[in-house]
Amino acid sequence: MNKKIFIIFLFILVLFNVNTVQAQSIEKQKKEIIALYSSNNLEEAYNMISKIPEKDRDYELWYLLANLSQDLNNEDNAVFFLQKSISKKPEFDKAHYNLGNIYLKQKMYNSAIEEYKLAIKYKKDFPFYYYNLGCAYMAQGEYKSARTALKKAVNLKNNEPSFYYNLALVYKNLKKEEDGAKAFDRYIQLTKEEV
Repeated sequence: MNKKIFIIFLFILVLFNVNTVQAQSIEKQKKEIIALYSSNNLEEAYNMISKIPEKDRDYELWYLLANLSQDLNNEDNAVFFLQKSISKKPEFDKAHYNLGNIYLKQKMYNSAIEEYKLAIKYKKDFPFYYYNLGCAYMAQGEYKSARTALKKAVNLKNNEPSFYYNLALVYKNLKKEEDGAKAFDRYIQLTKEEV
């Protein structure tokens, strides 16, 4: 009986060590991939990730694969890889945001809005999530919702000219000329400060 327990213990120990070595290897590869991506060796980074078995890819590797796909002008793959990243970690705000950006570009506004809302759910203090949400609402003509999102973006970051420019457009469409003029004046002021 003790011999069986000892053999089972050894088997578990070996299995644990193999899994630990594999995890360390993937982490090492991930660092190499990030270095390649940072130095703009996109295809090499893409190929390196592609060699990692899908079952071993975590949410970050799927996200990197999505970013590489976008950089290599393959948005269909990027959408698929972002969805894979989200399936591994549903609360990963950046994946929702990037997916929303692709949907916005493809004029799939309802899908973009849903992804931006999810990004905001998981990270409430990032102003560009609200800004892009506002842009998606604007594209659909939902100016009141756009105003709410853009005002939140402005509250979080009040020195971003594009926030004020789009807020001015929203006010114009809501027939709120005075508020629109104030937002546009702030836009002008900020663009002068940038120069």
